[in-house]
Amino acid sequence: MLRSIFYSICIIIMISCHKTVSKADYQIVPLPNSITYTNKKPFVLNNETIITYPKSDTLLKKDAQFLAQYLRELVHLSLDIVPDVQSDNCIILSSSLKHQQKEAYELHVTSTNIIINGATQAGTFYGIQTFRKSLPHSLEAGDIVFPSVSIADSPRFGYRGMHLDVSRHFFPTKFVKEYIDILALHNINYFHWHLTDDQGWRIEIKKYPKLTEVGALRSETLVGHLLKDKPHTFDGTPHGGFYTQEDIKEIVKYAQDRYITIIPEIDIPGHTLSVLAAYPELGCTGENYQVATKWGVFDDVLCAGNDQTYTFLEDIFEEITELFPSNYIHIGGDECPKTKWKSCPKCQAKIKALQLVSDGVHSPETQLQGFIVQKVEQILKKKGREIIGWDEILEGGLISRDAIVMSWRGTEGGIAAAKQHNRAIMTPHHSLYFDYNQGEDITKEPLSIGEFLPVKKVYEYEPIANELTNEQSQYILGVQANLWTEYIKTPSHLEYMLLPRLAALSEVQWTDSSRKEYSSFLSRLSRLFSIYQKEGYNFAKHLYGISSEITPTTDQKGIQITLHTVGNGKIYYTTDGTPPSEQSNCYTTPIVMSSKGTVKAIAIHKDTLSEVFEYISIFNKATYKPVQLLVEPNPKYTFAGAKALVDIKKGSSSYIDGNWVGFSGRTGMEAIIDLGESKDISSVKTSTLCDIPNWIFPGSSIQIYGSENGKDYSLLAEKESKIVDEKTPIQPIPMEVSFVSKSMRYVKIILKGTIIPAWHEGKNTPALLFVDEIEVN
Repeated sequence: MLRSIFYSICIIIMISCHKTVSKADYQIVPLPNSITYTNKKPFVLNNETIITYPKSDTLLKKDAQFLAQYLRELVHLSLDIVPDVQSDNCIILSSSLKHQQKEAYELHVTSTNIIINGATQAGTFYGIQTFRKSLPHSLEAGDIVFPSVSIADSPRFGYRGMHLDVSRHFFPTKFVKEYIDILALHNINYFHWHLTDDQGWRIEIKKYPKLTEVGALRSETLVGHLLKDKPHTFDGTPHGGFYTQEDIKEIVKYAQDRYITIIPEIDIPGHTLSVLAAYPELGCTGENYQVATKWGVFDDVLCAGNDQTYTFLEDIFEEITELFPSNYIHIGGDECPKTKWKSCPKCQAKIKALQLVSDGVHSPETQLQGFIVQKVEQILKKKGREIIGWDEILEGGLISRDAIVMSWRGTEGGIAAAKQHNRAIMTPHHSLYFDYNQGEDITKEPLSIGEFLPVKKVYEYEPIANELTNEQSQYILGVQANLWTEYIKTPSHLEYMLLPRLAALSEVQWTDSSRKEYSSFLSRLSRLFSIYQKEGYNFAKHLYGISSEITPTTDQKGIQITLHTVGNGKIYYTTDGTPPSEQSNCYTTPIVMSSKGTVKAIAIHKDTLSEVFEYISIFNKATYKPVQLLVEPNPKYTFAGAKALVDIKKGSSSYIDGNWVGFSGRTGMEAIIDLGESKDISSVKTSTLCDIPNWIFPGSSIQIYGSENGKDYSLLAEKESKIVDEKTPIQPIPMEVSFVSKSMRYVKIILKGTIIPAWHEGKNTPALLFVDEIEVN
């Protein structure tokens, strides 16, 4: 205690002598695995401090240069870099740590020195990132006090990826480097670079110059949203661009300096209209191909029966592997329609020659795609490389045990891969697609593909599924988020979609799940926001407002409303629906409610008020009661399952927000709620989602049955739903029925699905039925 008082007095004396002093803070993102304060005299960083490293280590010299750069940019301290110094007042960089994880590091702060020691130079670099994010980010030069500490840290996953699509919209070399800098700040070590697609080929290939002469330029681009804005219109402006091989080498080196491996993606055999426009002989029909001007999936793909296709692929990957030293090469493999293959004589001849026949699971054409994937894998294996492919590569049934599956359509592909001992990278769209909206109110968001993916949902993603054994879990290499750019034209828009969700991703990737806690993350995130502001990044500001968690009380007779805001912002709230102010209740603990009511709250950050948060409690007789589903949900859209129907968290306009439960329109939904005891009921209310672009239609009717014993049910009420049309917006559609009050313990709800009408592209097929929040009163 006396020692602490002495150090505090020293700091006060320094301040009183008009010397600017600020304090470092190790509560950063991602959170290190171990932070141990040693309660000894702190280290004071100043302009006399020296950065030192072993003279013979060129990589640590580069690390030292990065550290000096960060200090200049963030706190305006200019430190000398001198190798092999052994004295006080030094930041000592080393890579001698004995640790099985090559990216591990330790950071020790004593009164005399700061030591950053990695298991490799990469580990030292991540220690430097921790040091960088601990800085106070003062705008004035001055001394910085570092509390004495020992930090021991290493990443949870060896693969920590982030993706960028430059095919739909091209981004210049300068910005790609800035993107890499952002990844480095967040401890990302793999950059998945999507270089080719229907809308543009973005990399120079010497042997096939038309790929960039023709395939890199589209004549115009779709205006508005592909599915929502019809009839389609176009901007009439050509869009193009590509990276020369010299650009590629420069960017690869830039990433390597920051310990980031670039994984190039050449998407085949689908998503190849830009190839066919340049070399039409590689398609099934051989003519009339154009670089795509709108988004989506197209029937024209590489001809799998053409020998030239395989020569082309071998030549392409010859140059790709010369440019990219990555052990992994991504070959796409997703969304490849087989329509043209079915009618192509060459493809059918290839199927016959390979003796491919339906095995009851895989059609001959699906197996033909598997053959292409297998051939490319063999080409790359000869060069000592391994393939990564989207989860569709599992469908051909021919991939080797060495192929790596990137699970994007959900978690099922990654789980299936791990179970059959293929390595997998988890990147499910519902939790890790950063082209989805950051905010729930789409009227306040820039144009996007749609859906709603807030920071909190990214943060809560758990990559290791419960159904995997410990042995199977070892096949999950890591986690990646994807950023597709159909609707993203500018660096500013791209940064908005990326940040701060990338911060949540980084903690999923790096920090052990036992140390993750959302409110702690939010309190630490404000320090990262300071760097975003300093670097001029256009990050989304939603977290300056209020987010909430709704959970049951211990006895499940009420609800707890936990409110969050970023950093040290203060929250004030009311529970009677009146507008909140600084004179209202100051939020310190969760708000408890056991009936209907309205909570309103505001967050204050440095005298800035957030928008008013509002939560309307719909606590009712069904809340948290047991639910039995008589119809199985669609496994892709089960999310939280039956309990989500009575957890009083209402689904938004986004079907992937985790609150909806999806069913086939063919079966509809049947559910029984056990109220626990007989209760008088007179109404049942629920909602079904209308999202016509995604083939999700509201329920066509609702029927309510009641029972005292759970066996004999009588009809209480039924009601038909209004018919929707193609102009109906994406929104939840309420369905409510009232009836004469009766005493019942069991309530059965039947929702009928919809057959898609003739005006829709999915006509005459059952629509998806998404249901949420059943209220019984």
